Amino acid sequence: MTADPAVPPMSKKPELYTKDILRLAASLPHDDRIAVPDATASRRSPLCGSEIAADVKYGPDGGIEALAFRARACAMGQASAAALRMLGIGRDPGEIAAMRNALATALSGEQGFERCWPELAVFEPARAHPARHAAILLPYDAVLAAAEGKG
Repeated sequence: MTADPAVPPMSKKPELYTKDILRLAASLPHDDRIAVPDATASRRSPLCGSEIAADVKYGPDGGIEALAFRARACAMGQASAAALRMLGIGRDPGEIAAMRNALATALSGEQGFERCWPELAVFEPARAHPARHAAILLPYDAVLAAAEGKG
């Protein structure tokens, strides 16, 4: 039986849990903590139940000196926390907010990942899975809540 040429093939969503996502998720230390954080907050996604807690330590210039995450989340949330743990060092809360907003815009398809943070292009397959977007943004929300003192 051959396919009917008048019927377009069903579009297939890209693979969500790529090797890069799984590798990044696995790199997040388990139960990571900062001994004496300047701020701590946790956030939970009501959509999927993922929960991420963030410890933040600031340097004398107000930039983030250290980040630690404890994640009870899917691989997307864990991978996002691992990426932010690397990319957030040296940045101030305003830059974290800008990074979060650029990532949300890229996930929505309004702009390409190359226009936000090229390092976050690993999340491009999630664009086709809107239910995963909240989990990906969760680490940013936890860090921003800590910065605002909303633990």
